[in-house]
Amino acid sequence: MAVFHRVRVVFVLIFLCGSLREALSFYLPGLAPVSFCEKEESEKNSDLFVNRLDSVESVLPYEYTAFDFCADQSEKRPSENLGQVLFGERIEPSPYKFSFKKNLECQSVCLKSYNTEKTEEKSKLDFLKKGMLLNYQHHWIVDNMPVTWCYDVEDNQKFCNPGFPIGCYVTDTGRAKDACVVSADFNDKDTFYIFNHVDITIFYHVVENEAAGARLVAAKLEPKSYKHTNMEKPDCKGPPMSLNNKFNGEVKIAYTYSVKFVEDKLIRWASRWDYILESMPHTNIQWFSIMNSLVIVLFLSGMVAMIMLRTLHKDIARYNQMDSVEDAQEEFGWKLVHGDVFRPPRKGMLLSVFLGSGTQIFIMTFVTLFFACLGFLSPANRGALMTCAVVLWVLLGTPAGYVAARYYKSFGGEKWKTNVLLTAFLCPGVVFADFFVMNLILWGEGSSAAMPFGTLVAILALWFCISVPLTFIGAYFGFKKSGIEHPVRTNQIPRQIPEQSFYTKPLPGIVMGGILPFGCIFIQLFFILNSIWSHQMYYMFGFLFLVFIILVITCSEATILLCYFHLCAEDYHWQWRSFLTSGFTAWTRQHHSLLRLHHDHGTHLLPLHRSVLLVINGCYDSNSSFKSK
Repeated sequence: MAVFHRVRVVFVLIFLCGSLREALSFYLPGLAPVSFCEKEESEKNSDLFVNRLDSVESVLPYEYTAFDFCADQSEKRPSENLGQVLFGERIEPSPYKFSFKKNLECQSVCLKSYNTEKTEEKSKLDFLKKGMLLNYQHHWIVDNMPVTWCYDVEDNQKFCNPGFPIGCYVTDTGRAKDACVVSADFNDKDTFYIFNHVDITIFYHVVENEAAGARLVAAKLEPKSYKHTNMEKPDCKGPPMSLNNKFNGEVKIAYTYSVKFVEDKLIRWASRWDYILESMPHTNIQWFSIMNSLVIVLFLSGMVAMIMLRTLHKDIARYNQMDSVEDAQEEFGWKLVHGDVFRPPRKGMLLSVFLGSGTQIFIMTFVTLFFACLGFLSPANRGALMTCAVVLWVLLGTPAGYVAARYYKSFGGEKWKTNVLLTAFLCPGVVFADFFVMNLILWGEGSSAAMPFGTLVAILALWFCISVPLTFIGAYFGFKKSGIEHPVRTNQIPRQIPEQSFYTKPLPGIVMGGILPFGCIFIQLFFILNSIWSHQMYYMFGFLFLVFIILVITCSEATILLCYFHLCAEDYHWQWRSFLTSGFTAWTRQHHSLLRLHHDHGTHLLPLHRSVLLVINGCYDSNSSFKSK
């Protein structure tokens, strides 16, 4: 009966947790449903916002107004959280206005004129051509949902892209690039075609159980190009709007749009993101990655278990059965260095600082992925992922200071002030300096990814006013507590280390230990980098959290295994080597990301450090004509 009672209590707790999560989900910022009343269909407007424009062929995002599109200066920009600013999102009100359930046909937005004989207007037109050449994508938002462009791909599948291109380009050899392949009318050589018209379709679902009328469940559009004959009263008919690359004179571009509302009884508001996420099915590949990682984990677990259960167990049993002092002198392997294994490492100050900062990042990553798995950091909650990570990092200064102080004290260190200051400023300072240099380059390029000065001041305030004091508090408790007691006494004279074989030397051992855990995560890493560089949505946090746990286990077991081999080779300098063995996995990931970045953007980057100076865009020269790369 006690067992059944415990099971019943567990089920009740699970039910309460699920109910609590469901109840709280409607109060998360940006996730509350918005209802549109049919009785006020002429008064209730559906706000459409525009976001930054980006491209898979360039790493520089730009604001919507940078390309001289139609803008709405009458309304204020919506407030953005810290994560949105860090990701470079710049949401602005759009001039595309429509009311709920009120269809519109070929509505005029604005008219843009460019004269190539005027330098300022010519530069704007050239920048617009640059955007079409590099396939820059619009990103529009309706009711906190991306406006998607859905089209057919291979195997009769439909892909929904949360963005649509500015236009496209047909090379001087007649090859249609990017979106120009969708229509046979785009056939003029060395010509740009701009998508100056959009057909917007809004899908809504009528709520039957509430007095409120309907909720928007999908927003799709189809970009089109029209050369309007009547600029004041466009009819959205005729040939496409073409811009010859060698044309000189005056060019007029009229922007128009159409809106249609369609009722959808199948899609619910809670599942309105599914049609976007399901158009990118990677579940089978993800499970293959998980199985591949589990095989590696089982292999390493077997190796570690064999060492622990067989080798160490036999050694301990032999020690317990010793009958004479002569038996105790017959030591070999790792038993010979028992008097030196706990000798303080070289550069113990630096190692303790790295261990403290690593603890801070590890806890931040674990908690962030945990909340993401619960659905609180979904793509619908814009900027929440980065905001959560930054806030957690700031609040976790205490564990960083505590771990750094404890290890430094166990190493016999006495410069506690230097230890605390380095823990609080060394690793964060290097990251902030790198970030600041890249931000200066983005400022110079006029990119929307450049962080405003006020946000930089806010980040510095969070660092100096919250993280640093918490680090001092953690270090205080770390130094106040007694040091780690070692089970054996350290010899006064260090033991001489014999000549090492190739695989027990520091560099080969570190490389082997870093590559093995990388095999567990490279498939998952591919999807993460693909989401970053290809500007897609990453939502598979459950797979990511599972792979994160597997990565932690694999790194631990690989470090234990190689540390045992090094001690058996009578090399007792294990502290730094153990730290770098797992740390080399991060270098492998960085190298993989640079290779991926060079593969995707290498033709548009200067041959400098790809992770820092890749924002220097060398693919465009205002004095040269636009040619296909």
